[in-house]
Amino acid sequence: MTQCITTLGPKSAADLGMILPHEHVFVDLRTDNPPGFAEADPDDVINLMGPELDRARQAGITLVVECTPVGVGRRADLLKAVSEAAQFPLLVPTGIYREPWIPDWAHHASQDELYQWMLGELQDEIEKSGVRAGCIKLSAGDEGLTVCETKILWAAAKAGRATNAVIGSHTIKGRVVRDQLDILEDARYSPERFIWIHAQAEPDFNLNLEMARRGAWIEYDWIGNPDAFDDDYYIHRIRAMLAAGLAHRVLISHDRGWYTPALPGGGTPQPFTYLTEVFLPKLRAAGIDDATIKQLTHTNPFKAFAR
Repeated sequence: MTQCITTLGPKSAADLGMILPHEHVFVDLRTDNPPGFAEADPDDVINLMGPELDRARQAGITLVVECTPVGVGRRADLLKAVSEAAQFPLLVPTGIYREPWIPDWAHHASQDELYQWMLGELQDEIEKSGVRAGCIKLSAGDEGLTVCETKILWAAAKAGRATNAVIGSHTIKGRVVRDQLDILEDARYSPERFIWIHAQAEPDFNLNLEMARRGAWIEYDWIGNPDAFDDDYYIHRIRAMLAAGLAHRVLISHDRGWYTPALPGGGTPQPFTYLTEVFLPKLRAAGIDDATIKQLTHTNPFKAFAR
C-alpha cells in the first residue's frame, strides 16, 4: 500500500483529502549560524502555528507538506510537538538547502555519507525526534548547480531510488531543472519522482511544458503572496497546462507559514487557507471543473508524496 509518511503516522489515500504540497511551519532563513539559530520554545511555536493548522483543517485541508530542509532551520522535534498538539499531520523532509545555507558538515561529507544519512532519515527517524522523513527537499543555485549541490543531488537520487521518496527542489531557472533531470536520469532516478518547486518563477512557460513532458511535477506556489504573481497569472498557467494534457503533473500550494526565531514572537503567520477561500473559487469561475480541481488538490499531491 502506498502511504504518505507523516508526523502522526502513515496515511493512505482513504485517510486524506486536500493536501498542501509546499508550506512551512518553522523556518530560519538566516545564514552563518547566528546566535539563537533555529531555536524556539516549543510552546511558543505551538501557540503561534497550532491555530493556523486548525484553520487549515476547518478549510478542508488534511495534510501539510512542511518543506523546510537542513540549512534553513529544520526542527523535526518542534514540528512533531505542533502536529501532536493540533492533531494535524505534517510531512517532513530529509535533504539540504542550497548555497550559502549548506552546513559545513555537508561540504565535507562524501556522496555516500550523504546518501546514508538521507536513507537513515527516510527509513528510521530524523535526529531522534521520532519523526520519519516523508520526502527529500533540496535546492539549486539560480545560475546553476554548485559542486556541493550536485553531490547532494546524486546522494538524494540514490536515497530516493532506494525508498521511492519524491525529491522536491527549490529551483528558480528552468535550464537548471533541465540539468537536474539529466543528473537524476544518469543516476537511474525517474523524473516522475521529481518536483520542480517554484516553477511559476520561470518566465518561459515552454520550460514548464518541457519538464512536465519529461515527467516532472510542476509546482505552482507562492499563490496568495501579494509580492509575487497575481491570481490571473497562475490561472493562465494552470489552464495552459491542462490544455497541453498535463493536468496529471501539476501541484499548487502557497509556500506560506511560519514561525521564525529571527523575528520577535516568531513573526506574523500567513494562513494556509488562501487556496480554499479565494483561489479555488476563481479557478471554478474560470471554467475549471470540480473533478480537475480535486485532481490538482487531492490526487496529484498524494501520488507525488506517497511511498
